[in-house]
Amino acid sequence: MPYILPVKGILPVMGNDCFVAPNATIVGDVVMGDSCSVWFNAVIRGDVNSIRMGNKVNVQDGAVIHCTYQKTKTIIGNNVSIGHNAIVHGCTVEDNVLIGMGAIVMDNVHIGSNTIIAAGAVVLENTQVEAGAIYAGVPAKKVKNINESLINGEINRIADNYLMYSGWFKEE
Repeated sequence: MPYILPVKGILPVMGNDCFVAPNATIVGDVVMGDSCSVWFNAVIRGDVNSIRMGNKVNVQDGAVIHCTYQKTKTIIGNNVSIGHNAIVHGCTVEDNVLIGMGAIVMDNVHIGSNTIIAAGAVVLENTQVEAGAIYAGVPAKKVKNINESLINGEINRIADNYLMYSGWFKEE
């Protein structure tokens, strides 16, 4: 059974057709849209500030979403994939974004739409990530513009696959 707990009387709210793995943790001021999935050992902690997630967001195994007390909220758009063991902290992520495995996105970062944050990248505090680009490295820097084939072949493919995978667990 997943840990879904209130903090200061505020219970997480989930949209329709969401999947939450049995050992995921979601606490406090968290609002998720429709068709989201939260995978094994993922943690979404809305204890010190709010977390808002759009539709068709997948938070993969071991990922952590958090924010900073009295400073930064976390806002995640639609069709976003947050890779295994990624950390997304006190930032804004627009629509159609892929955050790669093990990436770290720090406070006050703003990630534009149609963007890929490469696996292992560290997006430093206050960084403005250009829409339609790929960012990689430590610290993360723009490496190139994204093309339509990467939007469909990576960003949309992964988000669609996670929607399909979550359906497998709902059938049980």
